[in-house]
Amino acid sequence: MNTYDPDTQLVKELALINVRELGGMPLAGGKTFRKGIFLRSGSPEWLTKEQVNEVKDYGVKTVIDLRGEAEVAQSPNPFAKDPDVTFYNIPLLNGNPNNTRDETMEYIRTHTLGDYYVIIAEEMGDRLVKIMRILLNSDGLLLFHCQHGKDRTGVVAALLYLICGASRENIISNYKVSYEYIKDFLAPLIRRVPEDIRHAFRSDASNMEKFLGYLDSKWDGSAVNLLTANGLTHDEINALKAKCIEG
Repeated sequence: MNTYDPDTQLVKELALINVRELGGMPLAGGKTFRKGIFLRSGSPEWLTKEQVNEVKDYGVKTVIDLRGEAEVAQSPNPFAKDPDVTFYNIPLLNGNPNNTRDETMEYIRTHTLGDYYVIIAEEMGDRLVKIMRILLNSDGLLLFHCQHGKDRTGVVAALLYLICGASRENIISNYKVSYEYIKDFLAPLIRRVPEDIRHAFRSDASNMEKFLGYLDSKWDGSAVNLLTANGLTHDEINALKAKCIEG
């Protein structure tokens, strides 16, 4: 019987939006994703100095910001110049989601988010590999985030879970709860944008289903095949699995 509950991964001690522990995810063979190594969240741009210190006190030593250059320029990351944190900015969006007339946002206006996740895999495989290498080689607790912690963050989490043997059902469950966790935060933002772009604020299960379907059609259903085709080695994959899997 599947007893996975995404709510058990919420980290309520921190002021970050949509912040969750990756650990606790059930994996194949009765194993579990290890706790205490990776967190995911929305952007920390709103954190006060005290709240930044709380994140560091929680154990975060490394931060990966998945936002695009325009996003980071408009809303700087408080960890970018923090001497206590190793910081990376690896954009998984080339456009600017704060500009609804941006070319990328025009694409999302007429396509699903799942279609954009496929673009990440097709056009940014080298960046995904770089992210996986940082996840592998980081010490202490690592936080990766995008703007709201659901799309770019969701793709990275899904690939990591697939590598480690999580079920697709649970990966979709882990993805689709994001909107429920942040809908109150997003409500005023949604009201300010045109109706045809509002779907981009949700986390419909169909988006992750489309991404997984893409992996099926092009990569034989394997995140490992996608990542090794872009330069990650099998030794690195095995080391990442050893880091993440317990039990």
